[in-house]
Amino acid sequence: MLNALGLLKQRRFLPLFTTQFLGAFNDNLFKTSMILFATYQIFNDERQEGFFNALVAGLFVLPFFLFSALAGQLADTTDKTRIIRVVKLAEIVIVLVGCIGLWLGTQGAVVAPLALMLLAVIGLAFHSTFFGPIKYAILPQHLEDEDVLAGTGMVEAGTYLSILLGTIVAGIIYQDARLVAALTLSVAVIGYLAARQIPPAPRLGPPLKLDWNPFTASWRLIAATMHIRRLFLAICAISFFWTIGSVLIIAFPPLVKNVLTAQATVASLVLGVFSIGVAIGSVVINLLLRGNISARYSPISVVAMAGAVIALWLSVRLWTPAPAGRLYGVLEFVAQPQSVPVILSLLAVAIFGGMFVVPLYAFLTTTVTKDQTARTVAANNVVNSGAMTIASVSVAAMMAAGVTAMQLLIVVAGMCLVAAWIAQRLHRACDGPLPC
Repeated sequence: MLNALGLLKQRRFLPLFTTQFLGAFNDNLFKTSMILFATYQIFNDERQEGFFNALVAGLFVLPFFLFSALAGQLADTTDKTRIIRVVKLAEIVIVLVGCIGLWLGTQGAVVAPLALMLLAVIGLAFHSTFFGPIKYAILPQHLEDEDVLAGTGMVEAGTYLSILLGTIVAGIIYQDARLVAALTLSVAVIGYLAARQIPPAPRLGPPLKLDWNPFTASWRLIAATMHIRRLFLAICAISFFWTIGSVLIIAFPPLVKNVLTAQATVASLVLGVFSIGVAIGSVVINLLLRGNISARYSPISVVAMAGAVIALWLSVRLWTPAPAGRLYGVLEFVAQPQSVPVILSLLAVAIFGGMFVVPLYAFLTTTVTKDQTARTVAANNVVNSGAMTIASVSVAAMMAAGVTAMQLLIVVAGMCLVAAWIAQRLHRACDGPLPC
């Protein structure tokens, strides 16, 4: 852990960590502000709220599915730092468009604000699509081999801490469009300045001929990666994790509003607890593995995650709703006796989730040569986003058909068991120089 924190003192890691931290904060500040604004100010029906949240989730992952292959090719043929700077500059324009949408929503309009906010979500998705392969692929290029797992864990922990801050701040300020705009624009500018401090990360391998067709490029990228059994299983397991996470994130706001009968600030608190739990899990697994890249704790971690989801479902079932016409604030929510098992079970879900997924990302960047890491991460992103898109569409259809947020928790528990089976196969498949 001390070695991992020591990376924050080094220019080969700190500017990248800062850029990723600020980018994840901004993404979640805006997305959460938009979702809370729509959930509490525009819609007044659990089905509509769940459908809108699923739509947002689906739109956000669609660019990952279509353009991750191109992003991976660019990252492996161009200086990765140069791409980061262009992407962070674009972020400034994207959040400006989204904040205009939020402001119009506060003026009583509906269609135009939702259109602009959804456009900004798609823009942020493009931003993350092209930054995503780089944030992991650049680590083996800038760090020593023995620091890659620690760096990956720090990036994951920092990402989820920034998600925590973004969701909490959004729950406080989402109704003040001017404040949201000022903060997101400021963070975007600071993120761009941090990106300019990242050391160069030039192309390592031979030049590549770019395939601009998103479908053929994605197919070739996946085919070039998934034939490696260890990578195939790691990518499948990561995809299940993000599918599970997408279902939970879609379910949380309607669950908080309609079952826990709580305000938007409590929905932000719930999302924040989930984020900090994954961050804790990222650090814990690094301590347990002592820098070794191994899947040996992944199966039991995701089984424990399933148990925590069931505990969350049971604790929510015992919840005493607020009196008719009222919603609990944060202090009232925390004061309820049932809030302790709800928060602790949610925290456990996230901690075990972090312990499950962090070693799997380390597999992606260490199984292949350094000149192929961005394309490997991009292949992972294509498969992940495809799985998340299917999950978002499925959840939208299920909620439109009357499935409740509570029932989605049971679905999540079952998905965890499938992820455990895949992780166990990965653990048994590990061979070669990487211990498992």
